[in-house]
Amino acid sequence: MKKKKHSETAKEDRLSDLPDCVLLHILTFVNAKHAVRTCVLSKRWKNLWKSLPSLILHSSDFWTFKSFTKFVSRLLSLRDGSVALHHLDFERHGCIEPQLLKRIVKYAVSHNVRQLGISVMCDINHIPLSIFSCQTLTSLKLSVCPKGYIYGSTLFPKSLNLGALISLHLQHFTFCNSDNDRAEPFSACNRLSDLIIDHCTVRDSLILCISSSTLRSLTMRSDHSKDFYKIELSTPNLRSFTFTGTPYQQLIGNNLSSLEQVNIDAEIWSTSLESPLILFSWLLELANIKSLTVSASTLQVLFLIPDLLKIKLPCLGNLKSLKVKLKPLSPIFSMTVKAAKSWKAALKPSPPPIPDGIVDFLLQNSPSAKVDMINFSRKKK
Repeated sequence: MKKKKHSETAKEDRLSDLPDCVLLHILTFVNAKHAVRTCVLSKRWKNLWKSLPSLILHSSDFWTFKSFTKFVSRLLSLRDGSVALHHLDFERHGCIEPQLLKRIVKYAVSHNVRQLGISVMCDINHIPLSIFSCQTLTSLKLSVCPKGYIYGSTLFPKSLNLGALISLHLQHFTFCNSDNDRAEPFSACNRLSDLIIDHCTVRDSLILCISSSTLRSLTMRSDHSKDFYKIELSTPNLRSFTFTGTPYQQLIGNNLSSLEQVNIDAEIWSTSLESPLILFSWLLELANIKSLTVSASTLQVLFLIPDLLKIKLPCLGNLKSLKVKLKPLSPIFSMTVKAAKSWKAALKPSPPPIPDGIVDFLLQNSPSAKVDMINFSRKKK
């Protein structure tokens, strides 16, 4: 009797006994290819995937683009159309058929998609304009690179009509002039809270204006963009600002009283003082922050300013925390600092990770602020 009970227990399928809503939630964590494959497990699973509220479609999960295209087409045809699509993540590295991309976007919009991620290489004209007026979208991640990958050449609409949008991540776009030499693409997003601008530029404008009364977090990444020279922040509720790359643009802050946390990881690619001076001006604009996190390279960029440590800093009086992320010098940066006069005294056989005296320079108005040194670690590929 004991052996029989043990055998029956071993054959028991506890996973399949879970409610549909739980099984579907589990399947949302895997890509669509593997989710569909569960149909062979048993009759219980045969049609379960057709009710998936989340689809992860990455061409890298398939051996050929032809098989990927065929899979996506059949998936959209067989999926239960009465089920709302809460989340769609579509990614294709390389060329894509315009008709397939249009079908995917139209399907997502017509099924009340909430979270949409699209990363493709094509002309933005191949994406239906309905994506920029979808009233159910709360999160949008969009990376549209033209064929041949011309840096920042994909034109972005002058304005958005996404009333429910909370989170927006844009990559490889060029913002267009809207009025008075200003590009202001986000002013109509009345609920926007998190904004990431990744390697984007501005065309025919002198100012990129980020205007939002609801924005709380702003992240910018830029390495080579010199197409505009001012970033104007009209964000009274902004709490966090993060920048990675080369500081080419001046920063103008209108009412940044809520800004508490700033993270800067700056690099430079020439011996020009333009970027170090611009970076210093950022500190003046972000005067009342409570938490500052900088990389060692950011401090190295600042230190290129002649006689920096003799300057009386008129900001950072409310600083409570200063974190420094330690990392080695890049080869290009090593060549740059060796050519700069201000580093000659600091050179022993090689530049130190953090220039002497610069931490005290930042803390001169907040001597009691907590200082943390964070070791740099490379992510494993």
